[in-house]
Amino acid sequence: MEVVSKLHFFLLFLSLSLSLSSNDAIQLILVNNCNGSIWPATQGSAGNVSPKDGGFHVGAGEETVLDVPAGWSGRIWGRQGCCFDEQGRGFCQTGDCGGKLHCRGAGGATPATVVEMTLGTPESPLHYYDVSLVDGFNLPVTMAPVGGGVGCGVAGCEVNLNVCCPSRFEVAAGGKVVGCKSACLALQTDKYCCTGEYGSPESCKPTLFSHLFKSMCPRAYSFAFDDPTSLNRCRASHYVITFCPPRN
Repeated sequence: MEVVSKLHFFLLFLSLSLSLSSNDAIQLILVNNCNGSIWPATQGSAGNVSPKDGGFHVGAGEETVLDVPAGWSGRIWGRQGCCFDEQGRGFCQTGDCGGKLHCRGAGGATPATVVEMTLGTPESPLHYYDVSLVDGFNLPVTMAPVGGGVGCGVAGCEVNLNVCCPSRFEVAAGGKVVGCKSACLALQTDKYCCTGEYGSPESCKPTLFSHLFKSMCPRAYSFAFDDPTSLNRCRASHYVITFCPPRN
């Protein structure tokens, strides 16, 4: 009986330890619903790792899982039109990070649709996440919690903005539009970049171009201070990031 009791205690302890361990990790499930391959890139913010060395390949219809620790903060974006050699050197038509498969902390070339998140802070266990068009657009993407309770929303831009991009904002490759610059990138003025005298929520207001992006993608950041309708708060253990999500 004593042996059985000790075994029962050990199994209970192991189960509890695994439960606590799993609660410390958060899974990001990346799904490629696009017609062709994408090369997601990851960039941890200061003091955070970049999962999978910052870049990897996901074929059409495939998915991959990233395990990140609670408190992880960073960004993820999809790269398209990529070609790499066996050493991981090459280029991407959109979102390129210095011609490397593994970005290893480097940022991506604009325009690119960016998923941003902070999965808990020392002050709060809440997770904050959004999809941003502040750096322009290259492909549709959403981020949705699995569970998480009441109030957990879906961040994203489900529409292909490249088909309605103003001509002066277009980025073309191979005879087609592959990206759409933001007004800040295209016009490079303080008014559209929310810098200088426009560097506060009080002075930087939505513009004609941010209204255009917002009307097409109401759940994504259309300019720097677009917080009220774009920043999501949740606390889930799993999130699904879908590239080229089906439109509801």
